[in-house]
Amino acid sequence: MIAIINYGLGNLASIANMLKVIGVKNIITSDVKQIESADKLILPGVGSFDAGIENLNRSSLADVIKEQARNKKKPILGICLGMQLLGRKSEEGKSEGLSLIPFNNVRFQFDNDSELKIPHMGWDVVDFKMNHPLADGLKGQQRYYFVHSYYAVCDSQENILITCDYGYEFAAAVVKDNIMGVQFHPEKSHDFGMALLENFAKKC
Repeated sequence: MIAIINYGLGNLASIANMLKVIGVKNIITSDVKQIESADKLILPGVGSFDAGIENLNRSSLADVIKEQARNKKKPILGICLGMQLLGRKSEEGKSEGLSLIPFNNVRFQFDNDSELKIPHMGWDVVDFKMNHPLADGLKGQQRYYFVHSYYAVCDSQENILITCDYGYEFAAAVVKDNIMGVQFHPEKSHDFGMALLENFAKKC
């Protein structure tokens, strides 16, 4: 059973439906006991960094997530804002993140004459930097759907699983042991996203 954590932000139903298609039992929940009894966790999210952390703290879910990820070693996948919340902080706000993976979130910066827009929005191709169960079997040109203005800058290259190029290379997915995060939206990425979610559900 995968618990999709409901803290008021995120494409919860879309993730749940995609997991259902691949035959994975899941529940959308903010109930601590259900989260603790789940085999794996998904932390989705859209919106601002501070709003995400404030919602998690207000519902006491931040401590639950850290306990399950750090001490119980439960696999957890952060998606979009959910990935950013796995880090320490963000230029978008002043709140402290979950600090489960050593990275900070920074805003895209381009020259005034650049044709690149912020946010980075739409389909983009990615590169896989290492072998990992989350990326198992994902060969050829993989494309995912992005919507974000901030991205993770990791302390160590060993935590970067996937990169994407938008003006310059940035971390599109991060990992540390049982903790994983993707900046893109697998639930909006059709077969590519479905394959990645299936890997998380069945191989991570």
